[in-house]
Amino acid sequence: MIFGFGKKRDDDDDDDDEDEEEEVDLVNFQGATNGKSADLAANARLVQAALLPAREMVTEALERRAEVLRLDVKGEKGQVALSVDGMPYAGSRMSKQQAVAVTQMMKVLSGLDAKLKGKHQVGGVKAEFQEIKYELTTDVAPQPDGSERLTIRIRNLKHKLDTPHDLGFSEATRAQIRELTSRRHGLIIVAGPTGSGVTTTLYAVVRGIDVYLYSIYTMIEPGTRELINVKVFEANEGDDTETTIMRMMREEADVVVVKPIRDADTTNQLLNLADRICLIGEVAAKDAATGICQIADWSEDRKKASEVIDAAYSQKLIRLLCTSCREAFRPNPKLLEKVGLPPETKTLYRKGEPLVDEKTGEEDPPCEKCNGTGYFGRMAMLEVIVVSDAIRKMIAEGAPADQIKAMARSEGCLTFHKDGLRLVAEGKTSLEELQRVFKA
Repeated sequence: MIFGFGKKRDDDDDDDDEDEEEEVDLVNFQGATNGKSADLAANARLVQAALLPAREMVTEALERRAEVLRLDVKGEKGQVALSVDGMPYAGSRMSKQQAVAVTQMMKVLSGLDAKLKGKHQVGGVKAEFQEIKYELTTDVAPQPDGSERLTIRIRNLKHKLDTPHDLGFSEATRAQIRELTSRRHGLIIVAGPTGSGVTTTLYAVVRGIDVYLYSIYTMIEPGTRELINVKVFEANEGDDTETTIMRMMREEADVVVVKPIRDADTTNQLLNLADRICLIGEVAAKDAATGICQIADWSEDRKKASEVIDAAYSQKLIRLLCTSCREAFRPNPKLLEKVGLPPETKTLYRKGEPLVDEKTGEEDPPCEKCNGTGYFGRMAMLEVIVVSDAIRKMIAEGAPADQIKAMARSEGCLTFHKDGLRLVAEGKTSLEELQRVFKA
């Protein structure tokens, strides 16, 4: 069922033609992701009070390309906050009463229990706006003051961003992925903090493998991600990770994507098999070297860990300059030397500034594409450690992450700084954005 009543009237339109009113499309909600039907009849009063404000709130987020929407009750007001390309922006305000009602409405639409308060709930609702399909993950969490925080994570189903090319992996990095997985053994780690895009990067690594040469299995349900020629393998009830992977090996799997690695038990089960099959898994860690050290610390045998860990990938998300309003400039040679760019670099790009009318002093309207932010979309900036004999020795001996990172750098491994400068030189991002990411 589609929940959308008409269109939003623009009450601020002062057009002299009173017979015509500008109409703005609002998002249509198309059912809970868990398949549970929303009982609108039983919540008729709530629908009357909150469905339209909920649609307006989500529409604003979609129009501004937000990936996260958060509604908090603060005092007697409800405040919407948006995250656009990873940056915070203020959204609309509403009364406390309306904020509570909108939160309840989103619960109903997302297949959650609207009457249940004081308990964390997670659901989702499918939506469509301007002929684009979205998946909204709804998270409702109780707050110390008795209110509830509504967080909606927005996924544009049109934007796949699952391939190495889409995420900006260089050709050298893509070739490296193909070489590592061709060995048909070893553990490849994808490291990153929660919410950093690490899962997207993991799937990009997977999609960098030649699916026609290798049999690829995954233990993770990909959801809306399209994985061509990758078999989702379900574990039997009561089977542990090692038993499940051995079942895949009997089906002649070459590469297995495992569930996130979170503890010593799972780590050691993987290490027991990594010399017979290529395993790829994510671990929560701030960077590649820390991810390697975490696996080694969890292992019962550091030497074994050092022998089977083949590589670690990590990423930081960096904003891309808006191609409609970015400004080209000729960099000063001293600037190039300072940041480490080649002296022959003739052109760099920066965020465009609004033009000002010399006569009136008024600024031109903001760029329609990026809404005046200067940036549009994000890309992964990579750090890659390919484990050499020297690094294997360091892992076995318990060397700390900073020493492993220093060794990898001396061996020419890809660093965040090097990959970031590549994106700057290609005109995809700015030096200012690179500096912001490193300071974050």
